[in-house]
Amino acid sequence: MTSTLAARASTTTHRDFLAIPDFSRDELLALFDLAERMRDGKYTDTPLAGKTLAMIFMKSSTRTRVSFEVGTYQLGGHALFLSPRDVQLGRGEPIADTARVLSRYVDGIMIRTFDHGEAEELARCATVPVINGLTKLSHPCQVMADIMTFEEKKGPIRGNTVAWVGDANNVCASWVHAASRFDFTLKVASPESLAPRPALRKWAETARAKQNEAVRARAESAASTHATTADVASEGRGFSGSRRASR
Repeated sequence: MTSTLAARASTTTHRDFLAIPDFSRDELLALFDLAERMRDGKYTDTPLAGKTLAMIFMKSSTRTRVSFEVGTYQLGGHALFLSPRDVQLGRGEPIADTARVLSRYVDGIMIRTFDHGEAEELARCATVPVINGLTKLSHPCQVMADIMTFEEKKGPIRGNTVAWVGDANNVCASWVHAASRFDFTLKVASPESLAPRPALRKWAETARAKQNEAVRARAESAASTHATTADVASEGRGFSGSRRASR
């Protein structure tokens, strides 16, 4: 599977990772396979040698910064931390200008921000890969790590049932995307006021019809599941507040 991912990458200029559906199931499984080899000390290559990752943090995070910075270093590269004070996005500079400028200096961009549209525009205008470190609509890297942990502890997630309890926020949205890609059932148990957004429900139903996979993006009981997950209250409330207000 790793060779499949490498072959696909070699035939494209660059690819972005803004949401889990951006990559196929086989490609995502290849990432897990590679990550397991790294964790077990069986992968010692430094594919990022001489390369720099720009990390834009419009929203701060201890774990996201440390994981991306350490990971880039371990693969031979350099990670450049950019806070709102270090970039002009917070001062009115168009995202397109930031994308073009950074693309001349760095080899990849990770952005952690509030507005998902900012990440999408950055990806459209940049000529280097863009990674979504978090937006108010999705958190793909977090859920990929969660699924890898599930498979490490319980085996393949395919065919299993996972329950999400609480606000159907950005992390929940990435779980819905993952359920489609990895072919498992997701049960979302949320109060009606914090249930999955209509657009996310529609996406889940379309994905299920197209791919014949079991995806349930509606409020259900968390009973009879193989794992239960949730987000911390402060994160969920922060994102749900802005999201509900914009409905």
